[in-house]
Amino acid sequence: MNIESLITDLAFILLLGAVVTLLFKWIKQPVVLGYIVAGFLASPHFEWLPSVTTEANIDFWAQLGIVVLLFSLGVEFSFKKLVNTGASAVVTALIIVCGMMLAGFCVGHMLHYNTINCLFLGGMLSMSSTTIIIKAFTDLGLRQKKFASMVFAVLIVEDLFAVLMMVILSSIATSNGVEGKELVYSVAKLVFFLVIWFLVGIYMLPSFLNKCRRFLNDETLLIVSMGLCLGMAVFSVYCGFSLALGAFVMGSILASTSFSERIEHVVTPVKDLFGAVFFISVGMMVQPAVVAQYWQIILLLSLVVIVGMILFGTLGMLLTGQTLQVAIQSGFSLTQIGEFAFIIATLGMSLGVLDATIYPIVVAVSVLTTFTTPYFIKLSGPAYRFAEKHLPPKFRFLINRYHDQASTSEAHRSAWRDTIRRMSLRLMIYTIILIAIVLCARLYLYEIIDAHFPKYADTATMWITLAAMAPFLVALLMPITRLLSGGREARKTGDGAEPKLNFAVIVMSLVCFIVANLFIVNVITGYSSMRWGLSFALAVVLLVVLMLSRRMRRSMTGMETRFLDNLNERELRRNGRRSRMVNDLHLAYMTVGTGCKFAGERLKDSNVRSRYGVNIVSIQRGTVTFTVPGGERRIFPGDVLGVIGTDEQIERLLPLVECDMPVDPTDEQPQDFRLIRLMLSADSPLVGKTPVTSGLRDNYDALVLAVLRGDDYIDSEPNLRFLAGDILYLVGNPARLDSLK
Repeated sequence: MNIESLITDLAFILLLGAVVTLLFKWIKQPVVLGYIVAGFLASPHFEWLPSVTTEANIDFWAQLGIVVLLFSLGVEFSFKKLVNTGASAVVTALIIVCGMMLAGFCVGHMLHYNTINCLFLGGMLSMSSTTIIIKAFTDLGLRQKKFASMVFAVLIVEDLFAVLMMVILSSIATSNGVEGKELVYSVAKLVFFLVIWFLVGIYMLPSFLNKCRRFLNDETLLIVSMGLCLGMAVFSVYCGFSLALGAFVMGSILASTSFSERIEHVVTPVKDLFGAVFFISVGMMVQPAVVAQYWQIILLLSLVVIVGMILFGTLGMLLTGQTLQVAIQSGFSLTQIGEFAFIIATLGMSLGVLDATIYPIVVAVSVLTTFTTPYFIKLSGPAYRFAEKHLPPKFRFLINRYHDQASTSEAHRSAWRDTIRRMSLRLMIYTIILIAIVLCARLYLYEIIDAHFPKYADTATMWITLAAMAPFLVALLMPITRLLSGGREARKTGDGAEPKLNFAVIVMSLVCFIVANLFIVNVITGYSSMRWGLSFALAVVLLVVLMLSRRMRRSMTGMETRFLDNLNERELRRNGRRSRMVNDLHLAYMTVGTGCKFAGERLKDSNVRSRYGVNIVSIQRGTVTFTVPGGERRIFPGDVLGVIGTDEQIERLLPLVECDMPVDPTDEQPQDFRLIRLMLSADSPLVGKTPVTSGLRDNYDALVLAVLRGDDYIDSEPNLRFLAGDILYLVGNPARLDSLK
């Protein structure tokens, strides 16, 4: 890679992007559209300006941009949130993907493409763009809306579906059919690695970051978080997945930590920089000749994407019990295709099965739908009001009734279904962990021992593997232990009542016992010549010993508790329930928001203790911490307060402290305040008035700094009267002061 050309190309596209985006901000258009226009102007297809020297350089920066963008998305939208919206997100994403695949396949046949091209076209049209929607929501100030979180969940599930889709399309392209074994293996591999990454990351990273808390200023936190992001991305590729998936997983892991807001803050400039390069690279792929030749096909596919995404997205949300407003807003937000369309198209080109004209057509469709995305998001509100006004009353009643039933179904779900779901999840997690231990032992541990002690390799590997598996076997068998101990406790009560054993618990406990036996037998027979009967007997003995080991159970309970604390660390640290002190008092940490009503006040003037019954024991401001601050210490937005109080006191204070100023999403431009010179004519309405009586502050949001009278500058004073010929120096918005001029 030529370093000089790399820097030259980056400098050129950023300078061009700066000029174009400033223009787009001036005309009040979304910045992402400016990036795409800048990319087209920087491409070889626009001959009136210089173009980049090597397009591979831009691809490099763009790939880095995708990684950082998805890492940022993961930090803001954790797996925990995905689980909370899981059913709705999965069903909606499945409806969208299947519906758009069918629509793309049918349109492909209308355009006389062969079957393989139709399948690839359907795959490309079925994936909305995560990066484009993130940017559009950010520019429009909609990221905190309810429908935005639902859209993010759908996009994450779509990205997971895209991995499977690429496997299916590759299998069809190479063997003219779907290989069932390969598909099952890919799904299992994806689930396996996601669970392992998530469990290991949640167990280790929050504890590591907390131990290093005093060293983590903004600089070191940026280095640590980006190092973890890129390291996980590389490891993801090593495991057979994409860079973007690894970056997203690491962001999701860090989202559960108490550092998530700070990480989001320090990574934002990096995300903005490389995200801009990514969108510029998309604009560079626009080919005017292809657009001119196939403009009818481009418009047709764009219409299919827009109408199909609105239809299937809205339908999916309605079927999962969302309100009509959330469903319509979500459907209108998904009206584009993006980066995964390019990835699928590249896959088809590399396999030699995709028509060469489809790639530039899809790029043009992506650019066109990217242009229209912000406008369709803005149209979602009027579309909802129109639908609500014109829908038949019976149809609206059915939608509302279905939403109410779906909202209350979780609360009325029967106990046995909860038990099955909880124990099944436990069985899946610990089974995956045990599989990982067995694989690591066979792939790595055995080779290491065999290289140094070949005579004892089998025996040593077997016992080390069993020892490593022991805590997780205990965790797998814990429901049986609790069931038996529950029966013993019931018999000790002396009331003669027999314990009520849930049939679901008995069945799932038996399944767990069988699975644990199979793992032990598999390890023993894999490294020993023992027969199956003897191996099974030894497995049963080991399981009984493990079940009776109180120390082992306590150790595993401690590990589970640490994992759950780390998973919920962000909320636990925020509300203080993790740091209990005396009786019901505990220490909580809360960040002062921009809307906090006592921000800027001294502690003794805020009366926090007398009003809310809590004590502020620390104020962290950046890397400086004020312990036991005095009454003269002021509170500023961004400070992290250490507060001691009860649950009720802290929960009452928390929303008041972390309150932010309301943001008007329609105000896309910051107010333009400047230093302005204003000469007073003889008939000016300001002549004879003072800064107080002139109404400049109240009516024009302007402040008088000084008055030039002749050759003398006079400081502004409340009683100073303006005279004709005076030149006022004001700070204000030029647009509002035009009428005075």
